[in-house]
Amino acid sequence: MRYLSYLLISLVLVLNYSCGKSGVLTEASSESVKVSSERLARIDNMLQQVVDNGWTAGAVAFIARDGKIVYNKAFGMNDLETQSPMQTDNIFRIASQTKAIVSIGLMMLFEEGKFLLDDPVSKYIPEFANSTVLEKFNEKDTTFATIPSKREVTIRDLLTHTSGIGYAGIGTPVMNAVYTKGGIEGGFGNNQSSIGDDIKILGRMPLFHQPGEKWTYGLNVDVIGYLIEVLSGEKLDVVLRTRLFDPLGMDDTWFYLPAEKQGRLVKVNTENRERKVTSMPQERVNYPLLTDGIYFSGGAGLSSTTKDYATFLQMLLNKGEYNGKRIISRRTVELISTNQIGELNLGRNKFGLGFEITTAEGQAVLGISEGSFSWGGYFGTTYWADPKERLVCLLFMQQVPLSRGEIQNKFKAMVYQALDD
Repeated sequence: MRYLSYLLISLVLVLNYSCGKSGVLTEASSESVKVSSERLARIDNMLQQVVDNGWTAGAVAFIARDGKIVYNKAFGMNDLETQSPMQTDNIFRIASQTKAIVSIGLMMLFEEGKFLLDDPVSKYIPEFANSTVLEKFNEKDTTFATIPSKREVTIRDLLTHTSGIGYAGIGTPVMNAVYTKGGIEGGFGNNQSSIGDDIKILGRMPLFHQPGEKWTYGLNVDVIGYLIEVLSGEKLDVVLRTRLFDPLGMDDTWFYLPAEKQGRLVKVNTENRERKVTSMPQERVNYPLLTDGIYFSGGAGLSSTTKDYATFLQMLLNKGEYNGKRIISRRTVELISTNQIGELNLGRNKFGLGFEITTAEGQAVLGISEGSFSWGGYFGTTYWADPKERLVCLLFMQQVPLSRGEIQNKFKAMVYQALDD
């Protein structure tokens, strides 16, 4: 009897270990992970009303808890002109959600001893040596004066957006003017050059503040994308495909969509003066180019599905492992999800290595747990992963502008009202 008891205990431990090790997203009833199906239906009503009111053409919403997919639904249309319905496997331009993936790609090289976080960027990209900081700017003729930077930009500065590098196109008027004058584009590229060409030019441009003194959203992860190429000796798309996408089964995540997947790409829409959704000429959207290309934007170049991106996030919730494959270490996951900007702030929250980190003050806004990590994309996509509640949540739309941020905020709040434990 004692032997049988030991055998049963051992079997339970083995099963528990196996389940924990695999951590693969699978469909299950919401009640099995203490999420109310009745309360999830409130999200149905909210998103359908958003579509019916003409606030957006369509959306895909995804919720998983404990690795169990409890909500995976599509609403509205993926193309206003053809009236084709949105599908859960539609592909979206995820723009700045690319940043988290590329940041993890860099941290995989960190684990291989390729660099240290506080190494100067110029150690690997010489054009960042002897950096300067913008001191004066003349709006009339766009001339400017600079002063030497107090220290060099580090790799940690890039990962935390504290380098002083700004954004072209969507930055401040001064940033836009300085970068336009220098030939720097907004981060999507024109496929006439490589990311290395652009980053070398960017390295010689002035910073907009001293490194480490402020949080400024900018082309930092585009620099990281090229840094990955320098450190690995391979193109960014190859590194991500072989080290992340293939091991995780992210078959729908690409810089340039294969021909057989292009039919699933959602059309980008815009708003009229009444803030109602209306069609946008697709020639205004130069991403992704539907041909093979050579420009791999580390800050904004990928397209993906909710399921693919959820897989990436679930790997992080699994402390770096997915389907029995170790992608990064537990300690690295802890590092990227720790406050890395000290006393600086991002609204009520902090920033880690590639992710916004919810603070106790931030938790009080919508209920997203302290310690959750998140971000979103220019075309109306958003995500977060909540280690405390074991949640992976995504809401994808395709609209510029999407002025009704309440859609995303309502979704966030309504995820938590559905928890039933």
